[in-house]
Amino acid sequence: MSLASFGRPKYLEDFRKILDVKDDGSFRLNMDYFVYHYKTKMPSKKFIEVFGPVRGKTEKITQRHKDIAASLQKIVEETVFRILNQLYKETRCKNLCMAGGVSLNSVLNGKIIKETPFKKVFIQPAASDAGGSLGAAIYFYNSILGKKRNYVMDNVYLGPKFTTEDIRRFLEKNSIKFKEFEDNDELVKKTAELIYNNKIIGFFQGRLEFGPRALGNRSILANPCNPKMKDILNKKVKHREEFRPFAPSITYENYRNFFDTNSSSPFMLFVYPIKKEKQKLVPSITHIDGTGRLQTVKKNQNPLFWNLIKEFEKISEVPILINTSFNVRGEPIVCAPEHAYKCMMGTGIDYLVIDKFLVSKNDNKKDIWDSKSFINED
Repeated sequence: MSLASFGRPKYLEDFRKILDVKDDGSFRLNMDYFVYHYKTKMPSKKFIEVFGPVRGKTEKITQRHKDIAASLQKIVEETVFRILNQLYKETRCKNLCMAGGVSLNSVLNGKIIKETPFKKVFIQPAASDAGGSLGAAIYFYNSILGKKRNYVMDNVYLGPKFTTEDIRRFLEKNSIKFKEFEDNDELVKKTAELIYNNKIIGFFQGRLEFGPRALGNRSILANPCNPKMKDILNKKVKHREEFRPFAPSITYENYRNFFDTNSSSPFMLFVYPIKKEKQKLVPSITHIDGTGRLQTVKKNQNPLFWNLIKEFEKISEVPILINTSFNVRGEPIVCAPEHAYKCMMGTGIDYLVIDKFLVSKNDNKKDIWDSKSFINED
């Protein structure tokens, strides 16, 4: 999705030979280009003949790769919009629900209302194979137990939670130096000041998010106003390709002031244009095409995270934080306190804000996370 913005759809006609899409959205794949149905890899020799060799993990990204990404993004959008327009013709319903892996294509998602007749869009936030567990649970609850169908999925804070005492025990057991705050107001104020001063924060609060997006409980937070912050995060924290953008988390009350949309995005699943006059204020969350994959944060959904963004706004006059998942490339989002501490000590994260505790990387030994005491003996 993000690499596509750097390329041109030069391979679009080649992709149309692979994906035959009818006007009604029905489609068929030309399986001469694939071997995944009987081998453990995706492209066939014919695919490689057309698009070139498979890129190695450490190989430089070239214009060819960017153009392939742009072409693929274009044909995926064309196909999905045909499907959705046909769906509307059949149902005449203005409301759309989507799930499945393609529904995580946030660039496509941000164009649905513009390109189709639908007026409201809900996307299941764990719209991948993980969503099968949610479907199974809801099916059992409604269809087997016979409960009313009145559940509204307005947040995804459904994972494990660790109490203040759990975390204090972990910190003390491993001789980790920390500062404890008596109330959340002081914690939020200190965290906002650190972010404003360009410190990178690992933010570990409440229950782990369900799905692929960190939404303020297992997040890495940073200053969106610093034009160098995107490169710093990609290189020193996430250890990933330099073209990858970072998402903005913005208070619900302010998103229309910064983004050209009237649709909120609580699960960080929609990319929208950032208003031109605002882009210079938040360079590290503005992608090369002038867009951002926003998360709109309501106070009643996540009070602590909302308050933190508001506190940062008091200092910077910008109601936005960079929010990326608390992990490095190839690793899952951190779940337990030991995962968060290990991630901080192995990356360029400066501070860990974990429950009501503040842990400074500089105050602790870098090798402590190798200790066997990190094993939860309880």
